[in-house]
Amino acid sequence: MSYRHEDYRLYEGVNFTEHSGIDFGKYSIEDLKKLWRVTLEKGMHGICFSMYEDGQEPGDVISEAQVERRINILKPYAKWVRSFSCIEGNEHIPRYAKKHGMKTMVGAWLGDDKEDNEKEIEALIQLGKEGVIDIAAVGNEVLYRNDLTLDELLDYIKRVKEALPNVQVGYVDAYYEFSVHPELVEISDVILSNCYPYWEGCHIDGSLAHMQRMYGQAMHAAQGKKVIITETGWPSQGGSLRGAESSEENAIKYFINSMVWADKENIEIFYFSSFDESWKTGDEGDVGAYWGLWDKHEQLKF
Repeated sequence: MSYRHEDYRLYEGVNFTEHSGIDFGKYSIEDLKKLWRVTLEKGMHGICFSMYEDGQEPGDVISEAQVERRINILKPYAKWVRSFSCIEGNEHIPRYAKKHGMKTMVGAWLGDDKEDNEKEIEALIQLGKEGVIDIAAVGNEVLYRNDLTLDELLDYIKRVKEALPNVQVGYVDAYYEFSVHPELVEISDVILSNCYPYWEGCHIDGSLAHMQRMYGQAMHAAQGKKVIITETGWPSQGGSLRGAESSEENAIKYFINSMVWADKENIEIFYFSSFDESWKTGDEGDVGAYWGLWDKHEQLKF
């Protein structure tokens, strides 16, 4: 996900009791790092799986050994793991996550290449039939990128729902897409919403309140269906976007506030992301490589 100029914030009705989060005014950077580590060790609902080591990128086939090593790193900290594709080694993620006692949100990566889409959908259905999927995510930000029409996307979702009647099925996109396209809400078992205050240029001091408004808009659109925040996070270095500054301090604050709020309000969040990935510098710029809680060498950052 990256910055867009349009304003899609349609709903301001959310009213959580603590918009501002923790008062970090008296915390030194060392105190913040200690609190970050304590927060992490309390555990997360979910974590987004970062697949690629330095020198690797989508299109490379990743080994089972690499996947299992990273699952082993993540499993003490999260109950769920989210994957983004079902081919090129990504199919190993839910299998090893299940082996190690984690629950899975498994994504089929859809784009404008119909042949690749077929491979992804068939692989997603196969994994579902193996019993290693708890939630199936049919596409990620496809409408945001304008890769498919709404009708094309709905057809893929219907196909997966028919093939996997005992698996919850949804679609992942920016929070506002569910307000714009109520058909997505109707067809989905669960609403899978990406919420990034950073990409809307929000200053760190207002970032928690802004995420709460994003979540509130998705909840309003969901018409009573469960809403899961499938991605949120903050980059630890790189450039800045209007009021949103990429820094270690801000990444620490955002993670702590997100986790404290999620625990207090019983919000299910998949944090983005697990490991830094050097290849992610295309549309996102230099910040794309620095969203991980772990660095590219698989070491905790703080």
